[in-house]
Amino acid sequence: MIDEYSTITDQIGEGYYSEKRSKFLAFAHHVESVEEVKRIVAEYRKKYYDARHVCYAYMLGPERQEFRANDDGEPSSTAGKPILGQINSHELTDILIIVVRYYGGVNLGTSGLIVAYRTAATDAVAHCTVVVRQVEELVQYSFTYPMMNDVMRIVKEMGPRIVHQTFDNTCSITLSIRKSEATQLRERLRKLSFE
Repeated sequence: MIDEYSTITDQIGEGYYSEKRSKFLAFAHHVESVEEVKRIVAEYRKKYYDARHVCYAYMLGPERQEFRANDDGEPSSTAGKPILGQINSHELTDILIIVVRYYGGVNLGTSGLIVAYRTAATDAVAHCTVVVRQVEELVQYSFTYPMMNDVMRIVKEMGPRIVHQTFDNTCSITLSIRKSEATQLRERLRKLSFE
């Protein structure tokens, strides 16, 4: 079971590459949704309205199943794919890398473009802080007030994060724990109900 993944912090990583007077400005962002990707790409298109191309690639989710590469008018697979290749080679997710190209008047050819976009993306990743995060699962449990000490003992031993708790005649607690440990936590809490 995959219950951890690598991503970058919220600090934007910036990279740069130039070849035959073309300038490639790269920016790596931490993202968590396609809507966020669209908003950030739109902001870059507006900010760099005078650039020839605003190419990008992103990867989302701990399973790294949701991704896209966009060449923005560059020859097919010469921009988005090399950017996505860098995301894959660093095994990152929840990341968007945008590379803005200012055309320098000299064509670089397909291999030159691939090298340029890949190098700019690599430089952006090199200026990021990579962090390993855990995939967590929520566990909810309801219990009577006299069971409080037993429940809190399990919480102390297993170390889940308390997301929400209500203590009344009937108490409830919502815990967030590493996915691989969720079944064990549920089982231990369930056994309390029968003691």
